[in-house]
Amino acid sequence: MDINFSDLHFLRPLWLLLTPFGALLPMLWRRSHDLQRRLRSNIAGHLLPHLLITPEDQQRLRPVHLVCALLILGAIAAAGPTWEQDRPDFLENRAPLIIAVDLSPSMDANDVQPSRLEAAKHKLHDLIQRRAGARNALIAYAGSAHLVLPATDDPALLDTFIQALSTDLIGKPGKDVGAVIEQAKRLLAAEKTPGTLLLLTDGADASQLDGLDKLLDGSALQVIILAVGSEDGGIIHDANGQPRTDSNGRPALGRFDQAALKQLGSKLDAPLGSLTLNDDDLDWIELHAQQHFQAASDEQRELHWKDAGYWLCWPLLLIAFFSVRKGWSLNWMAGWLLALGIGLQPAPAEANALTDAFFTPDQQGRWAFEHQHFPQAAAHFVDPYWKGIAAYNAADFDLALASFARLQTPQAYFYLGNIYVRRFKFDEAIAAYTQALKLQAQFPEATANLALAIALQKDTDSAAQNAPEVKPDEIKMDKAPGKGQSKPVETEQAASDEQWLQNLTTSPAKFLKQKFSLQDQAGGKP
Repeated sequence: MDINFSDLHFLRPLWLLLTPFGALLPMLWRRSHDLQRRLRSNIAGHLLPHLLITPEDQQRLRPVHLVCALLILGAIAAAGPTWEQDRPDFLENRAPLIIAVDLSPSMDANDVQPSRLEAAKHKLHDLIQRRAGARNALIAYAGSAHLVLPATDDPALLDTFIQALSTDLIGKPGKDVGAVIEQAKRLLAAEKTPGTLLLLTDGADASQLDGLDKLLDGSALQVIILAVGSEDGGIIHDANGQPRTDSNGRPALGRFDQAALKQLGSKLDAPLGSLTLNDDDLDWIELHAQQHFQAASDEQRELHWKDAGYWLCWPLLLIAFFSVRKGWSLNWMAGWLLALGIGLQPAPAEANALTDAFFTPDQQGRWAFEHQHFPQAAAHFVDPYWKGIAAYNAADFDLALASFARLQTPQAYFYLGNIYVRRFKFDEAIAAYTQALKLQAQFPEATANLALAIALQKDTDSAAQNAPEVKPDEIKMDKAPGKGQSKPVETEQAASDEQWLQNLTTSPAKFLKQKFSLQDQAGGKP
């Protein structure tokens, strides 16, 4: 364990006032037990050495020396020595992340298997799972930029839209990074906190680079670029997996424009990384997002430091054990207090008598929630909102539904709507989102989810109305009664059910395609 002595300080320095007393204690004890000093006024000084018996083990270890060590070590431990900042995951992950995915046709190139876009979607799935509890937004862009989902802390909802992305959603060709930055700045203004824009792309439009740096002037937005692709490029495939061809019938190649990406990174002062097969790229993204968030908010954020005083409990306990010696008296009350202090060190939240005596159920639930023990947190929480949040994150939607149903807040109605959407109860979901917006008009997440629920309901109703009522063309019976069997033809009905499920699954993509098309026709206005 490396100690940076330049950062060494104490969290509770007033406890250090006990150390001089501990250091003086042996001298005070020796002075109080000095018989020569006490008898000097009654007996001549030259006779005292001959009248007093000096113990042979005068220099041996005595209880006062252990008490001195206990006081000094205990004071240092209580003062809280520290040299390392404490940045828990649940605090660092507060850094908002705006994800922008390039949907230009070149993202269908297969130089990264199965394709650049599919690899990027898989990587984003892993990223949002790691950032559980953090707020993430999603933008899709090509020749125009479109908001897919405002900042949300629901990874399942975000992943639904990520997996719906495809290169045919935006008809306008190009790579308009400037429009992406404008969208990201509007999102960040609503968050009122520093954030990071992550671009996943295979190139940039060199003709649009001029003036991009001015878009970031005075903004708390940081841009980082994750390049997707290889220098050799790859063949572009269509939705059916077939190679796309140009006018001459040759396979279309997806170019990886590394030079343009370097120019883009230089223009925006943006770090440039590349997609990897392991988690190094995810670590790289989180590192830059967290560092920017911490650097930009240091003036407002109180620093937290790791208290290393707990480690001194073990030598204190060892000294206490050495105090148990023949002929020595021990204050057992101090020993019990020391054992109690060690027992109260952070441990997994369990429902036992000791934790119940010192922590309320909501405090125990909060500890479990911050350490992502969501089932335990849901069991501990008494507050219905936090019980519902914990149950929702634990995928216990029955408990979450029961908890949120007790509340009349916009956030509770929002989560009720999310649960109803998961259960395909779109009427109830629409009602819940509508009620949330009545209570809180400025609620972007509820607005986006309401639009999604309405689109899903329309697609479901349309599929149900258009489903053919299949009847058997002909039922043939054997002439002999009792020997024949009637078998209705079920293959067409099964195909209809499969088509309905397919429509339901792909409806987010249809919704996005219609939305982007309407926005492009309206001049890019959301």
